[in-house]
Parts: sequence; C-alpha cells; structure tokens
Amino acid sequence: MRDYIERLRADGGLRIVRREVDPAHELAGVIARSQRESDAAILFERVKGTGFPVVSNVYGSHRRLCDMIGAGGDGFCKRWLELTSKGAAAGSGCMQSVPMPGDLRHGRLGDLPQIKYCERDAGPYLTAGVFLAREPDTGVPNMSFSRSMMVSDTELRVRLAPPHDLTRYQAKAEQRNAPLEVAILLGPPPEVFLAACASVPYDADELAIAAQIRGGPLPMRPCRSIDLPVPAETEIVIEGRILPNVRRPEGPFGEFMGYYVGEGLNHVFEILDVSWRPEAMFHALLCGYAEDLRALEISFASRVYRHLVADVPGVLDVSCNPSPLHTIVKIRPQFEGHAEQVLLKAFSSHLQYNKVCIVVDEDVDIHDFNDVWWAVMTRCRVDRKVMILRDIPGFYRDEARVHWGRLGIDATKPFGREKEFERKRIPGAAEIDLREYFQK
Repeated sequence: MRDYIERLRADGGLRIVRREVDPAHELAGVIARSQRESDAAILFERVKGTGFPVVSNVYGSHRRLCDMIGAGGDGFCKRWLELTSKGAAAGSGCMQSVPMPGDLRHGRLGDLPQIKYCERDAGPYLTAGVFLAREPDTGVPNMSFSRSMMVSDTELRVRLAPPHDLTRYQAKAEQRNAPLEVAILLGPPPEVFLAACASVPYDADELAIAAQIRGGPLPMRPCRSIDLPVPAETEIVIEGRILPNVRRPEGPFGEFMGYYVGEGLNHVFEILDVSWRPEAMFHALLCGYAEDLRALEISFASRVYRHLVADVPGVLDVSCNPSPLHTIVKIRPQFEGHAEQVLLKAFSSHLQYNKVCIVVDEDVDIHDFNDVWWAVMTRCRVDRKVMILRDIPGFYRDEARVHWGRLGIDATKPFGREKEFERKRIPGAAEIDLREYFQK
C-alpha cells in the first residue's frame, strides 16, 4: 500500500496534513470535508497519541479503481468479472511463501491510532481492517470487512453481518465450541483490499483473486500466534480468534447509511499479537463516505452485473451510485421493453440491497448521478416507465420496514426514436486543458 501511496504523491493525488490532529473526531472531520471536494487520498503525518501516520480515501475514486485493475473503455464490471472468475479457478498455487520478516515490530493494540469517528460512537473503531480466516472444513481462505470496537489491548468487539461468509465460518466453528482464528489486515496491498470486496461463491479463494489482480504470486508470511499465513506486504496485522458462545455489548456506531446502529451484543475477538512493518501506515476508512461507498460498490455492482450478463443481452456496465441501495445499469437497448426486463432481473440479483434501480443508455455516465438524473428527467415518461413493486422485504436490518418495496425507472430513450434524443456535443471540449486558458 505504501508504494501506491508514493505513486499518488508523485502524481499529485495525495493531500498531506502535517499539523497534529486529534483522533477523536478531528481526523474524521478532515476526511469528511476533504472527500466533499476532492477524490484525493489523504495522509496525516502526525496523529495525537500514536507514532503511526494515518492514510484515508485510498480507494475513494472510481477512476483509480479502474486503473488498479486495468479496466479500459468497457468499464469496471466487465474487467472485474474476468479477474475474479480466473482467480476463483486458480486455487492456492498463486501464493508464494516467504519467511517471517526479521525487522517485524510487535506491540499492543493501544499503540495504534485510537480513532473515534462520529459523535455517539461507543469508542475508537477499526473500520478498514480486512478479516482473513479459513473455512473450518475446507481451509479455503475468505476475506471480508467487519467493524471492530477497540476495547483493550486484548479485546475487540466485532459486528459480523449475516450475509458474510465469515459469519458462516464463525457459526460452524461455534457449533463445535471452537474459536475461529482470524488475522485482521490493516493496510494490505491494494489487490488484497480489492479482493476482500469481491462477491464470489462460498468456496472461492479470495487470495487467489488478489494474485490475479496483482498479475503474479502473492507473497505470504506466517503469523506468530495462529496457524494462518498473511500477505507479507501488509502494514499492520492483528492476530487473534473469535471466541465461541461469547457476546458482549458493542456500539453505537455511525454506519454507512448515515445513521447510528445502537448498542447490541456482538462477537468478541481475543487479541493474541499485533505486528507491523517498519514505518508502517495505518488505514482509516470513514463509513458512509466515498472510500466506503466505492468499496461496497465493487461488491454489489459486480454481483448485479454478473447476474444480468448471464441472461440478458445488451448490458454494458453497472454502478451503485450514490448508495449501495441504488443500482444504475447501462444498456444498449435491443427491443421494446428491454429496460423493463433488465429492471426485474436486477432486482432479483440482490434481494437485500437493490431498493432503487435505474436503467440508462450507453451515452450516460453512470458514475455521475447528475447525468443519470438528467436522463430520468429528459427520457422517462414517469406514468409509464416507472415500476413500483410493493411489500417486498429489503435490507436485513430494517425493523421499521423503510426498505420494503422496489422502485424501477426506465430512463432509456423511447425505442425506435433514438435519433430524436441524440445528445448535443461541443467538438473538442473534452480535450481542452483550461490551464492553457486561465492564467494565475
């Protein structure tokens, strides 16, 4: 990750904060304000109470994510499906075992930045940690994200979401009254972070997917206290185990939807070792903002895309913008009613998250919601091309039922009259460099 940060620095894609910042709210406030005006990554050189610099918004740009995986003009989802399909079939042969680094440092959880993000958060949280564990029966590795409340040097309290494979791993271990060994990766190589976002079958090897994105073997080193290899280039590794049949209070915490999730009884992670590379960086992710939403989009948009292209022609790309509950599909219309078929298929691809779906033509930028809404305003006959599906359950954590029902919008051009809806354009406007025109 630090190599990638240095590339961003060289390319002008890194904002640097040199003054000392308070990890209680001030750091999160700077991240929030910065992300509203820029997709640049942020490096905090001095954070009160710790010797670790903190980086954020590393993955908060769709453009940078496309660059990371080599996605060309066909869009992110097509390239992502190609990489994940090849990686899932590759198996563990993509790993390269390396010895424990001699310069590895060991310390306490309290040495790490104690970042408190939102006003009512119950304490400092780890938000960007990649949880790496093995399936208890097959040994297949899985990577995912879970928020973790920092309680002490020996304990984290972790929220395991029902849809995650990690949750199934833990339940299977708990049935045997056994702990589940887990390594939390803070600042792994970008390909590992991206692979952890992948939505793939239960038995797929996500480390092999990381190697496929990398384009070569992934160096793996042993842990000190658990029987689990981890990516050797990870900045910080927390080793431990999720205890069976133990639940303790966790939360409240400001989650990705912009609300607090209240206190609840959640899983206990027993910390066995904390290690880091020399001059390590700590990755902080602000939930509900660009970096979090782009990571969620990788999972949800690629899942919808895979589901659509298997059965429906003319599907070009998918975005979940501005929220993972909102899907935008770009198509090349083939027949009257094509968009309606796409809407129904998209809703069935992810019954929890697809609350609203909009289908647009290929001339619309699906990563610019203003452009998408322009298509709705200028191409959608709302009394005929809007679909409301009532009384369908949605997001799993929804006691108030605010996510029940579905809204589908066909914002494609009227079929057979496409020429009338050709967008105006100014020749050469996209290639103009304004720095040549406006003098400082």
